Amino acid sequence: MRQGDTGGPLVETARAKINLALHVTGRREDGYHLLDSLVVFPDIADRLTLEPANGLELRLEGRFASALDGPCQDNLILKAVRRFADMTGAATDVRLTLEKNLPVASGIGGGSADAAAAIRLMECFTGHTLARRQRLDLSLALGADVPVCLDRKPARMGGIGDRLAPAPAMPAAGIVLVNPLEAVSTPAVFRAMTTRDNPPLPDLPERFADLDALCAYLRDTRNDMQAAAETLCPAITAVIAALTALPEVMFARMSGSGATCFALCATDKETRIADTVAEAHPDWWIAAGRL
Repeated sequence: MRQGDTGGPLVETARAKINLALHVTGRREDGYHLLDSLVVFPDIADRLTLEPANGLELRLEGRFASALDGPCQDNLILKAVRRFADMTGAATDVRLTLEKNLPVASGIGGGSADAAAAIRLMECFTGHTLARRQRLDLSLALGADVPVCLDRKPARMGGIGDRLAPAPAMPAAGIVLVNPLEAVSTPAVFRAMTTRDNPPLPDLPERFADLDALCAYLRDTRNDMQAAAETLCPAITAVIAALTALPEVMFARMSGSGATCFALCATDKETRIADTVAEAHPDWWIAAGRL
């Protein structure tokens, strides 16, 4: 988070949430699925700014602003601000501007990351720092991915998103995100799954010595939603094939419920991979960054 030297708007990035591994381990009686996931946050993000205003306002801009469905007042960012105000008594006289750089309904937690960024901005702007339990209650009320997005650190995420544990430090790595610009419904993917009581993640090491070690660990894990997502969106299969065909790519998989897929590589290779994929598939969304 930063603020201009002249006292300009507060600025926060809302980083994409990438499920390096995602095991579905069960389903509760209320229908919520139980997960065991290794989550990271590369430097590929939406951008949210906050400034004082007369009343609560949200402005949408950026490549994917028009893809946000429904009235602006129903946006998760505004829900986060209102719930924060209810919990703390803070005023909501703020104008928020979202630069929507991440595709919508794409398995990388963009809406959850935006809501988490709004909470962090409100804490800074109002001076009301939430206790850990308050943060968890507020973020879970907004969505299962919001708690991990609020912390924005590599984590092992369990339960319905309410059990978070620090992950081993990630090795230096480049990452490329690719989405064929086809939205995938998370509920539809869950309905298409044939098994929901799968084994959890293997035990995590204390540390990953290097990127080779991380990729070796990931090869023993899964994304239990990927097969179902590919039946609903065959373009995911094409994205994975395009990534794995490149010699610089060390590991590729779908993130979350899709359709965004990621490729891991050495830290000097991500731009070359992104350029190569973009040349062959100019209609796909492609972003390169670092873990």
